Amino acid sequence: MPINKIQFQRGLSLPDHFAEYGSEAQCKAALEKMRWPDGFICPDCGETEHTIVQRGELKLWQCRSCRKQTSLTAGTIFESTRLPLMIWFLGIYHLTQPKNSVSALELKRLLGVNYKSAWRLKHKLMQVMDEREDKRVLNDRVEVDDAYLGGVHPGKAGRGAHGKVPFVIAVQTSEEEHRPWYVRLDPVSGFTKKALIQWAEKALDPDALLVSDGLACFVAAGDLVRDHERVVVGVRKSSDLECFHWVNTLLGNIKSSIQGTYHGFKFDKYAGRYLAELQYRFNRRYDLSSMVQRLLRACTLTTARPEVWLRSAEAWG
Repeated sequence: MPINKIQFQRGLSLPDHFAEYGSEAQCKAALEKMRWPDGFICPDCGETEHTIVQRGELKLWQCRSCRKQTSLTAGTIFESTRLPLMIWFLGIYHLTQPKNSVSALELKRLLGVNYKSAWRLKHKLMQVMDEREDKRVLNDRVEVDDAYLGGVHPGKAGRGAHGKVPFVIAVQTSEEEHRPWYVRLDPVSGFTKKALIQWAEKALDPDALLVSDGLACFVAAGDLVRDHERVVVGVRKSSDLECFHWVNTLLGNIKSSIQGTYHGFKFDKYAGRYLAELQYRFNRRYDLSSMVQRLLRACTLTTARPEVWLRSAEAWG
């Protein structure tokens, strides 16, 4: 069997990471370059002329036009953080380079911070991933299926089980090679026609070919795309059908990753972020070595998300 080049790519090693981001000064320089690649731009008025104001260890950029003072982290996901940037950068490394997810408890040990800090850091980074992936649109051939997270144990299995969060898994493949390219993992309010129409309008290109099982709500989604291949599974298992190979393979990997990493989290509140983390990594798997820089850039483009906001309830659909 030939070596899988994606799985065996070099990625970014821990020594390489520390060579580039091994000091607070290196991290600050990298963040400044990432945020203002062509030099400082005032976030208020857009002017570039500025002076530097040093207040102890705090460096401020003061716009000469509007006099607004801006710190390196203001207006980014790092705003008001008390953690060193080295810890944030190392957290980004641990959320992007391993094949499986890392829990907040494990992140606490890896970063040497308390659990609350690790939870807050992880959820802020997952929120960045979520917002970055929110606009992804799938086209070509798209395998789709209904799936669930959580539930009360012991309890009823499958659809209708108490406490489970429904989500749509959709995998874009090429019509010729049937290789997986991109995935979307979207919590929904339920598998109703209304919910699936809203999902399809956001997630699918009108020129896509949708491949689904016989679940009635997918008919409504199929009406919004070029063609809909509806395969009624019946007494067979969808995993036995080649047309659902990739959606079933990825769903199995996703559930194994979540069950193997987390002892439990509030599925009804945070399912979107945990699924977005998996989606973000999968959709960028072809170039692991650049993922730290890409997420860092996304962090500079995402405004502050305070803890009270992070802990607010999500509303699916």
